[in-house]
Amino acid sequence: MPNLTRADAVAAVRNPLAFIAARWTPDPKTVQRAALAALVMSVVIVVTGGAVRLTGSGLGCPTWPKCTDDSLTTTSEMGLHGYIEFGNRMLTYVLCAAVGWAIIAARSEKPYRRSLTRLGWAQFWVVMGNAILGGIVVLVGLNPYTVAAHFLLSSALIAVATVMWQRTREGDDAPRPLVGKSVQQLVWVLTGVTVLLIAVGTVVTGAGPHAGDSSEVERMPLDWENVTKLHAVLAWIVVTLTFALWFVLKAVDAPRGPLSRTRDLFLVLLAQGLIGYVQYFTDLPEVLVGAHMFGSCLVWIATLRVLLALRERPETQLPEVPAQADAMSASMAGPR
Repeated sequence: MPNLTRADAVAAVRNPLAFIAARWTPDPKTVQRAALAALVMSVVIVVTGGAVRLTGSGLGCPTWPKCTDDSLTTTSEMGLHGYIEFGNRMLTYVLCAAVGWAIIAARSEKPYRRSLTRLGWAQFWVVMGNAILGGIVVLVGLNPYTVAAHFLLSSALIAVATVMWQRTREGDDAPRPLVGKSVQQLVWVLTGVTVLLIAVGTVVTGAGPHAGDSSEVERMPLDWENVTKLHAVLAWIVVTLTFALWFVLKAVDAPRGPLSRTRDLFLVLLAQGLIGYVQYFTDLPEVLVGAHMFGSCLVWIATLRVLLALRERPETQLPEVPAQADAMSASMAGPR
């Protein structure tokens, strides 16, 4: 690799993304993997955050941004809870690295796709906002309303990451619908009820025994049994809507994509429902509660994938390179 000139060094400092993009062109598979890595890490951070709560380690590091008033990191005196909480904080940097890789890959792709890069930056700012909110959660002693907001913002991150992952496999042409308007409306209703299902799920947690795994942690002043029943009703509505959607798609002879995504969502919902009922009737064992949180992420991703499967964006045809066109013309003309 040639040595960098002074001008190159200045350009790298002023606009590092443009500097990298001018010297690296990732293949489409690399961009897709980068977007998928960001999505996977957004789910991992949710699951590990749940592990912090389920092990009662939410205040393992009692302050923020330091772990203690005198130490940036955990200390041996803080025990296992300190290591768990601090480890989850460190995973935020891994998430930032994954999102950063997605931004760099999107920015370096040729031709440049502004919409894809913006989705990467949207993830970055959501991560930054959620990191600050996570600090507030610690400073207010795991207030259940801030914990619920923390989870919902993580769900927003998963949504943006899912959209970016999908967009890496599409072109930038205007979307073309694959189903009729009535089917699209049905899926939007399904998506809206799923959002409500996830939101009520945070209330179930905030009012229930696992709000912080400590009797000293504040709970939402609601009847946990009634909120849980409402959550179950919403889950059955989502399952019913998904089942109905599959039959509607079959009736209108929809393309394979929407049908496959709807089937996937239905299977994920069945597995999530099974875990939900088992954990309810077995007094909420921590392992199953954690699995249910992971399932919540999968349900949200599967729902979004159904929504995104209702249209297609063909890849934009690249303009013919002049040199290639001249060579083709010469070969067709033959020797003179």
